[in-house]
Amino acid sequence: MAERMNDHALTIPRLLEATLFAAEKHRHCRRKDVDATPYINHPITVAHLLADVGGIDDIDMVQAALLHDTVEDTDATPEELEEKFGRAVRDLVMEVTDDKTLEKQERKRRQAEKAPHLTRRAKMIKIADKIANLTDITENPPASWSEERRAQYLEWSGTVVDGCRGSNAGLESHYDAVAATAAQSLSR
Repeated sequence: MAERMNDHALTIPRLLEATLFAAEKHRHCRRKDVDATPYINHPITVAHLLADVGGIDDIDMVQAALLHDTVEDTDATPEELEEKFGRAVRDLVMEVTDDKTLEKQERKRRQAEKAPHLTRRAKMIKIADKIANLTDITENPPASWSEERRAQYLEWSGTVVDGCRGSNAGLESHYDAVAATAAQSLSR
């Protein structure tokens, strides 16, 4: 039991450090929903899905989930992530980071094309990210998104997740349930 306590004594501060870093970097960011939800809720949800639904206790993966949008959406740099969280976390974050210099449709195309070639760990983060986004789009969609755009997101996210299958049965099953709920809400 003492060894387990030592594991927690090392893990909890590392998780909180990543959470605080992500919160600071995203402090002015909001989701596109009607309530303009604080953006930090999204990476926390992704990390929670990995741990709770996916059964993941890999600290680097959970930290990377908390940080997965920092390079893409804030002024955080890969070098900063490596300095603060180590090479493994940096590499995972960069593996799931889109190139924002590209047009949105090209980014989406590349994300779907790249999904089958991600590492197993990155695939799980990607699935958790799609679950979180699809849940938000279903329960509290962006104000400007039409039903058609939400349906397009559902289809595209399914393509990305299909490329990630075989990495975590729990996450995959949960995505399928969320996608079924989304499809049902769009067909009303």
